[in-house]
Amino acid sequence: MKRGHYVRLSVADTGIGMDEPTLARAVEPFFSTKGVGKGTGLGLSMAHGLAAQLGGALSIQSSLGVGTNIELWLPISATLPETDEAVMTSGAISHARGVVLLVDDEDVVRDSTADMLEEFGYEVRQADSAEAALMLVAKGLSPDLLVTDHLMPGMTGVDLARELLQDRPKMPVLIVSGYAEAEGIAPDLPRLTKPFRSSELEAALSRLSTFSTGKQAEKA
Repeated sequence: MKRGHYVRLSVADTGIGMDEPTLARAVEPFFSTKGVGKGTGLGLSMAHGLAAQLGGALSIQSSLGVGTNIELWLPISATLPETDEAVMTSGAISHARGVVLLVDDEDVVRDSTADMLEEFGYEVRQADSAEAALMLVAKGLSPDLLVTDHLMPGMTGVDLARELLQDRPKMPVLIVSGYAEAEGIAPDLPRLTKPFRSSELEAALSRLSTFSTGKQAEKA
């Protein structure tokens, strides 16, 4: 990090700790010691990336049988941040009003994405699986937009989108995937790659109307 003043947030536990190979890969995107369907390995990666983008850092110290200590360093600034990007993108979906059905089996990622969508002006309804999302719709939920993870236990995000589009052919859909070349993601559905920033999600949503208009023109 550059010389300067920082805020340091330190979190420690007395758990089993990490061995050297695990510690070396702790912030690697999609690396997880959890089983399939129990974690995406994006939590520490997103925190590490966010700190780096802000000019800070994330450090980890861990010992087997002792526990783990994680420090998040964020720079203190006496000046206001540049607002050009915010000004340009905030108007892109300033008309955003409606209900978003947000589906992701990873709680941390889903909650973070929900916060972003709410800041854009959407009402967010969450589901932790495609099956749970279909149950919400069966009970009367009528979403204006679907934002869904792709690889989930059970039904995939693409399968969910296909199911919902049968009755709602004009509903915009955004598939979120942690794998740029994941098999089974249909090329006709807009996609956003994890991890993503708020501005990237906003840009992807603003492109949905253009994408939908283009597809309707092709069918005509």
